Amino acid sequence: MVCDAGGRLARGAVIIVPMVTKKGPTKGSGGKHRNALRGKGPTPKAEDRVYHKAYKARKQAEKRQRSDPRLAARRRAAKFASDSDDLVIGRNAVLEALRVGVPASTLYVAARIEPDDRTREIIRLAGQHGLNLLEADRLEMDRIARSDHHQGVIMKAQPFQYSSLIELAERAERKARAMEAANSKAAQIAARPLFIALDGITDPQNLGAVIRSAAAFGANGVILPERRSASVNATAWKVSAGAAAHMPVARVVNLTKAIEALKERGYYSVGLDGGGSKLVGETGFETDPLVIVLGSEGKGLSRLTREACDCIAGIPMTNAVESLNASVAAGIAMYAADRARREAAAQ
Repeated sequence: MVCDAGGRLARGAVIIVPMVTKKGPTKGSGGKHRNALRGKGPTPKAEDRVYHKAYKARKQAEKRQRSDPRLAARRRAAKFASDSDDLVIGRNAVLEALRVGVPASTLYVAARIEPDDRTREIIRLAGQHGLNLLEADRLEMDRIARSDHHQGVIMKAQPFQYSSLIELAERAERKARAMEAANSKAAQIAARPLFIALDGITDPQNLGAVIRSAAAFGANGVILPERRSASVNATAWKVSAGAAAHMPVARVVNLTKAIEALKERGYYSVGLDGGGSKLVGETGFETDPLVIVLGSEGKGLSRLTREACDCIAGIPMTNAVESLNASVAAGIAMYAADRARREAAAQ
């Protein structure tokens, strides 16, 4: 600002007025400072902060746990806990499983075990089959077997490789078509597909015996439901006397729908039940592509499975026995079908 000698403003002078700012928040600021006011969440625990001494203490404790041999043995034993059905326990059981060729991956032998003829043969056969031979202390062996009655020997069997229903049917039908070109009527009838389906068989020993009978009478495969059914584990494999190695087994989600799918491909289904209107081997379906359906020993066939069958047949028995073992009934039914086919071929 410029003034003359009398204190008056000179002509053309510029007046500068200082700007006055209003105190308090600016009207309508809205979310202008929202990011500055936003919280950063709960404070992390001391052991989760990488710069804190509690974090370093936790890492050292984890390192000590990993190096503890007792905890390491517990972790290895936990791998077997969910697959206890695939364990073969005891010297006699392991030796029999190795003799029949049960596929296995690992053999555990107790440290400082007293050698005898069985253990020497077990180790020899395990080496021939290419098993991983591992030595474990008594505590680890007890945890793997969930018992102390393992006699110092435990074998882990490999999971069984199931086939699909379509694979079973196509394989059997290719074989039947190949034999249609043969001049032998007996060969043509014998090559017609034959399956056995199991409804509610929960005992792996029964399953193994059924697989063995199916192989003996030339069946093309065994069909199992995924639920409420035994699986092909080490016990079933051992009872089958090695027949599981070349007898395909399919697992299906719904057994009734599987039977219906096979019927659409030209198969007939015969269910076994004590109250059947016909006898096994005399249903008239034996020389056709056939599915023999077998229920459990106590409950028999379920209602839906029974309704899916074209015919219900029974096995003649005296009144002294109410029912037969499932594997025995399966063997009789497959023998009756095989005999009916041989009689038809001889005509």
